[in-house]
Amino acid sequence: MKEKITVTGGALEENELNHYLEYVQKKNPGRRLESLDIELDGEFVNLKYQFEPVPFDRIRRITGYLVGGTDRWNDAKLAELNDRLNHGTKN
Repeated sequence: MKEKITVTGGALEENELNHYLEYVQKKNPGRRLESLDIELDGEFVNLKYQFEPVPFDRIRRITGYLVGGTDRWNDAKLAELNDRLNHGTKN
C-alpha cells in the first residue's frame, strides 16, 4: 500500500498504526485507501480518511431499457433509438 499517513497530537507505535489501518480497511472492504489522518486528542482518536475514486459506468434509460451504452444493441433496437422523438423544453 502507498497510502499517506499523518499522525498529529502525539506518536503511535507501529502496531497501533497497523490496527487503525486494518480498522479502516475492514469497515470499507474493496476500497483503496489514499490517505489517513490520525489525530490524537487525549484519550480520543479521530480518524479522517480518503479513498481512491471508484470508476463508474453511466446508466441511462433509453427506449424503456436501463443501459450503459448501445454498443451491444441489434439493428432493430438501434433503429428504434434513431426514430424516437426528442421532447426538449423551451427556455
